[in-house]
Amino acid sequence: MRDLVRRRVAAAASLVLVAGGLVLTPSSPARATTTKLQTVVSGNARFQVLSPTLIRTEYSPGGRFTDKDTFNVIGRDDFAPTRFARRISQGWLTIETGAATLRYRVGSGPFTADNLTVRLKAGRQTVTAAPWAGLGAPDCAPGALCEAEALALNGVSVATDHRDFTGQGFAAGFEGTGTSLAFAVTPAAAGAQQLTVRYANSTGGDGQNVARTLTVTVDGVAAGTLTLPPTANWDTWGLASVPLNLTAGRHEISLVRTATDSGNANVDSLAVLAPGAAYPAPTPPSPQPCAFGAVCEADTGAQAGGARLADDHNGYSGDGFVAGLERTGAGVALTVTGVPAAGDYRVQLRYANGQAGSQPVQTRTMTVTANDATPVTATLPSTSGWDYWRTQSVLISLRAGTNTVALGCPTDQSCNVNLDTVAVTAKDAPVLAPHAPLGGYRRGLDNVNGGARTYGGLLYQDGWSLLDDSASALYRQSTGAVTPRPAAGQDGYVFAYGQDYRRGLRELSTLTGPTKLLPRWAYGVWYSEYYDRTAAEFQDIVSRFKSEGVPLDVLVVDTDFKAPDKWNGWGVDATRFPDWNAFAAKLRSQGVRTGLNVHPSILGSDPKFARAQEIAKGKLQRTGCNGGPDCYVFDFGDPDQLKAYFWLHDQIGAKKLDFWWLDWCCDASRSTQAGVTPDAWINQKYADETGFAFSRAYGSLQAGGYGNPGPVPAGPWADKRTTLHFTGDTISNWETLRFEVGYTPGESSATGLAAISHDIGGHTGGLQEPGSEPGSTKLPDDLYARWVQMGTFQPIDRLHSNHSDRLPWQYGEAANASAKKFLNLRRKLQPYTYAAAAEATRTGTPIVRAMYLAYPGEQDAYATAGSQYMYGRDLLVAPVTTPGTTASTSVWFPPGSTWTDYFTGKRYAGGTTASVTTTLDTMPVFVRSGAPRP
Repeated sequence: MRDLVRRRVAAAASLVLVAGGLVLTPSSPARATTTKLQTVVSGNARFQVLSPTLIRTEYSPGGRFTDKDTFNVIGRDDFAPTRFARRISQGWLTIETGAATLRYRVGSGPFTADNLTVRLKAGRQTVTAAPWAGLGAPDCAPGALCEAEALALNGVSVATDHRDFTGQGFAAGFEGTGTSLAFAVTPAAAGAQQLTVRYANSTGGDGQNVARTLTVTVDGVAAGTLTLPPTANWDTWGLASVPLNLTAGRHEISLVRTATDSGNANVDSLAVLAPGAAYPAPTPPSPQPCAFGAVCEADTGAQAGGARLADDHNGYSGDGFVAGLERTGAGVALTVTGVPAAGDYRVQLRYANGQAGSQPVQTRTMTVTANDATPVTATLPSTSGWDYWRTQSVLISLRAGTNTVALGCPTDQSCNVNLDTVAVTAKDAPVLAPHAPLGGYRRGLDNVNGGARTYGGLLYQDGWSLLDDSASALYRQSTGAVTPRPAAGQDGYVFAYGQDYRRGLRELSTLTGPTKLLPRWAYGVWYSEYYDRTAAEFQDIVSRFKSEGVPLDVLVVDTDFKAPDKWNGWGVDATRFPDWNAFAAKLRSQGVRTGLNVHPSILGSDPKFARAQEIAKGKLQRTGCNGGPDCYVFDFGDPDQLKAYFWLHDQIGAKKLDFWWLDWCCDASRSTQAGVTPDAWINQKYADETGFAFSRAYGSLQAGGYGNPGPVPAGPWADKRTTLHFTGDTISNWETLRFEVGYTPGESSATGLAAISHDIGGHTGGLQEPGSEPGSTKLPDDLYARWVQMGTFQPIDRLHSNHSDRLPWQYGEAANASAKKFLNLRRKLQPYTYAAAAEATRTGTPIVRAMYLAYPGEQDAYATAGSQYMYGRDLLVAPVTTPGTTASTSVWFPPGSTWTDYFTGKRYAGGTTASVTTTLDTMPVFVRSGAPRP
């Protein structure tokens, strides 16, 4: 067999064995490859088989591959050897691991949708994926309007919060240096062109209403400046152009905010045109056929009656989903091709069915009509919100060949669902999952009022994903040194976990490093209200915790302790804390750990500023911030400024301190360290100081801004090694509480980070009543009690607010008793929680686990992922998120176990759904059969 393989490839390549893998290298010139990983090299492409379900795909134009660690990938060598087969046939290199089959067209250059695929099994479904599809600069045809939100965005977010945009949104912000938008264009002939942009420019976050600029680059070289005069407001759009001189062939064009540009504009669309040509109108997409046996996007059908493409919820596949199915006549029709023979077939519908306005959550119906036959009714049970999806199917009769399948609303009341995908399959075919993200992440939930856009991470329902590490810098763990990659190229890890989502998380943990295991005390009860208090007043609160019989493990002091400025001073106000270290030492003797709030800025008038600026070698920049216009910020990526920053921490003199809280809220500090996500970089530095970072994660304040944070190219992969994620300042209402129930397991599923900390009770606004202290508010008693209940079963239980009561004794008798009971339960569960956290560090399976991690073959696991989750291995938790002292909560009990109510002892059979009624003294929590009651 080996001789046969040699004969087949001799004309194109020479054969060398390296560490059990077949290395294919061009016969001339030869290159030596040194790596202990099992490797296949084909020209300028290299593949490393790390496990049966994880393959590294690397393309280097010069054949110079990367064997060093990157800031994201530090565990490449920690996988056990994997046996695999490889062959070349008809110009294709095939690598088979037993769990995945990867194919690459030999000599075809960089990875694309056309030259690299991977095939795997996800349950009974066979999936063929193109992992590198859609990455890089998308093509924009000359003369055509291209929507900005569909282009390659770096640090720029997609937004919809202004009117009259075209397409599905616009590219918002350009707030930070280096943020960019990129696309490719291929003129047929050389000549003069113009780039025209549709934009909005009004008063920005810097308070200015002036002409803004962006730099236009062609193939990485600056080619002009795009000047954007002010428009009437952010809902008004103008056109601006810049001339280009392009040769024939493909060019990559970027709009970049450089250090000399002002940015702060929104871009709706653009076009590369002949000089003076009129700006083109958007072209509505035409309906596309749906192949038999394939997953088809519902929005590619012909929409009618108000049906429309939308993307304002999470968890969908493709570009969005069909919304507007709200009245008789609304619907979508698909042309189904390739039906093998006349007969009965299944139509699979992936949909979300949440609460529609003031209507109660309810089962809905949709008609499915094949050609002109009698409609069939599809019954669509509710899902746990609009971000959560279920697949239902109905039988219909089809003729051989091509058919029209129409989906519609029989009555105005009936539909009210969002439709994501449609598949027409054989009767006995498995449910076909689309490439839809499971869970999602976001830098923070600041200003979130009931819901927010998230970004897909590791897990997808059809069982594969690509971790694109191309942008990540090289990293030496022993020294912390970061260096740029020697050459541009593609470097990505194809995960093919199928329905074994926990395996995917385990391999992510091995590849990028495990989630941080915090000290045992961190899994207790925290108190951190933003309220100006003295040391004596805090001590009184700590004593009150004890006298009321309520445990307290961590006290966080918010920003008012600082001097000379409460926001960004770098000393302790002696009128509030005469001796911080004595105060902290006394609390430590009482079993209470402490943290201090830090804002990353300094006033020019601060007595420590001159020395800090000297240490920074004069590089601190005056930007203005919450402390006023004379405010300077830091570039954490600059070693001198970073040194000055931590020198200021030392000047506070808080030696008896357990951690810093980096409240990277409203200031303009950033990191220009290339190839490292800014949050991950500064969080690593805090972890070096105190063992872990308590901060936001995954991005940068400059990537999309405070309220609309977007992802950055290096991705969310390194933060989990260092960070307790502070999710930020949410609105205090039932809708936000409901959103957080699904958000925590979703974030952990997407990023592998287990330690997530919400403000228990929310931060500000929403449902507020007069509070018990001057200038304070309080929540309605039922909302407070239910939020404390949820916090008991979260990774971190941190009572926090903005001048709003969070202490049990500040509430009425029933809410007080409930909060005390559950905070004491948190203490009782602390060993269980710590064990779950240790398991998360060891295996990658998080503390708070989405239902689909344990039950990937159950549609109910996906549909209920927004309302319930597993807490550790054995506790099923379904927090109450509706008002009233008594509430009924729908709970799905997974099959294979009997579930016992933690509080009442009542048992529920697995594979059933029940309505569970609780008062404020209990909540829906259930113990898996065979497990001890923790």
